Amino acid sequence: MPTATSSYLVLLLLAGAAVGFAAAPLAAAWAWAKFFSPNKPGQDKNAIYECGLESKGDAWIHFRSEYYLYGIIFLVFDVETIFLLPFAVAFTGLPVGAFMAMIVFLLLLVEGLVWAWRKGFLTWN
Repeated sequence: MPTATSSYLVLLLLAGAAVGFAAAPLAAAWAWAKFFSPNKPGQDKNAIYECGLESKGDAWIHFRSEYYLYGIIFLVFDVETIFLLPFAVAFTGLPVGAFMAMIVFLLLLVEGLVWAWRKGFLTWN
């Protein structure tokens, strides 16, 4: 019968393995850069660029919030389809309670869609 100490030991070992799994590639990349990569500083190597192009002007641009709202609404209804797929596959073998839970889920999503529509979030300006 396992004791509380051995249960915590397993958790500690798993936590250590998780940290090691994340830290090992970082340590390997650091060691490779430190010991094997040549150090050739220069103006071109130290320049800041994005996609090979020199940056021009200020990085802060005006971003319309409507794009963010469209993205969030898309994600909500995209995740809805992910939850509907298992329900549709197992529809014939599910009890009535599961059907009612899915109806409540769909009604909440339809309520959110109607709310976004009435607020005018779905009209493109």
